Amino acid sequence: MSRTTVITGASDGIGEAAAKMLAYPGDTLVVVGRSPEKTKAIAQELDADFFLADFTDLAQVRALAASLAQKYPRIDVLANNAGGIMGPREVTVDGHEKTFQVNHLAPFLLTTLLIEQLVASRATIINTSSAAHRHMAKFDIDDLDAEKNYSANAAYGNAKLANILFTRELHRRYGDHGVNAAAFHPGVVGSNFSAESTQLMRLAYGSLARRFMLSPAQGADTLVWLATTQPGVDWEAGDYYAKRKPAKTSALAQDPALALQLWEHSAAMVAAP
Repeated sequence: MSRTTVITGASDGIGEAAAKMLAYPGDTLVVVGRSPEKTKAIAQELDADFFLADFTDLAQVRALAASLAQKYPRIDVLANNAGGIMGPREVTVDGHEKTFQVNHLAPFLLTTLLIEQLVASRATIINTSSAAHRHMAKFDIDDLDAEKNYSANAAYGNAKLANILFTRELHRRYGDHGVNAAAFHPGVVGSNFSAESTQLMRLAYGSLARRFMLSPAQGADTLVWLATTQPGVDWEAGDYYAKRKPAKTSALAQDPALALQLWEHSAAMVAAP
């Protein structure tokens, strides 16, 4: 049976690599990106559908969800892959700290707006997280927009922790309805995810350093594995993976009460159902 796979952040890096590996004949591949040129180019190369959305604007996320829901009655895989590490603190048009919105609030909103179709499709939802949540996060459930204390690294770590907590709560709420959610760490990948970050981070992920990092295709391997294998047999829903195996998380990432709090706070921040 043909499947419909939606990948965000698909115009570059891990998302682009995953799209190339998941472009199966007969399936419907949907690539979502911010750059019109890059997104259109990868879509044309793979004969895929494409949509544009800038996750710093939640109105665009709502429009994206409406378009996807209208065009695709069935969505078998949703890969929430868009994200990155930013520089100095910025506030989006929606009034939220940019790193948290792009990495967590936007995919949270997209997923919850599509949840009826995802449940009906018994979909797999894959959230790109990072091992950075273990050593960078300084998580404060009452300061998700980092108004009191901000650093680029902590903001990124907090958002990646949020990706895992979101995965856990997705599983708690919708696992019995057939939805299978997983988070994963791609590894240290040479990509453009730090393009909007500090000069130090851009240097750290520059062309010289990339020679010692994983390729985007290597980083996308676990995403593709989760998207193409059988939950409950090859992997367990609600868990966090790296290199196709269960991976260690921080204690906070395993806190069900915190996962519930984050869901409730996130829903209020985006006015989601």
